[in-house]
Amino acid sequence: MNELIRRSGLEPLFDDVFKGFFVRPLSLVGKDDLTSGIRLDVKEDDNAYTIHAELPGVKKEDIQVQVDGNRVSISAEVKRESEQKEGEKVLRSERYYGRVSRTFTLPVDIDESGATAKSNEGVLELVLPKKTQASTHKLTVE
Repeated sequence: MNELIRRSGLEPLFDDVFKGFFVRPLSLVGKDDLTSGIRLDVKEDDNAYTIHAELPGVKKEDIQVQVDGNRVSISAEVKRESEQKEGEKVLRSERYYGRVSRTFTLPVDIDESGATAKSNEGVLELVLPKKTQASTHKLTVE
């Protein structure tokens, strides 16, 4: 019985030692990477939504934006390469290739014909005009 108790007492130690052992190298890519998702700022005025999405290091041709009613999807191909050398000897080389995406819904449908997207220094700016609600027209019955 004591044997079982002693082994149970050591398990948390081994859990801490090996916890994330095979996952940690992915975190070496850097804190500014997109593996954790696309960060957004959303602002609203009477006529439109303005969205700023952080996409550091992503070329504008690698970004896709889709608008369907009030649903907005942003996706991007992410390519990161890092190499550290000491003279001619490579000490470390890391590569990350992948796709990130973020989908969200807005309270009002978007007028796709007036929507714009610009990428500048790692920030995607979307201006999404609100679709005007169809006005009610009263008909006179003859």
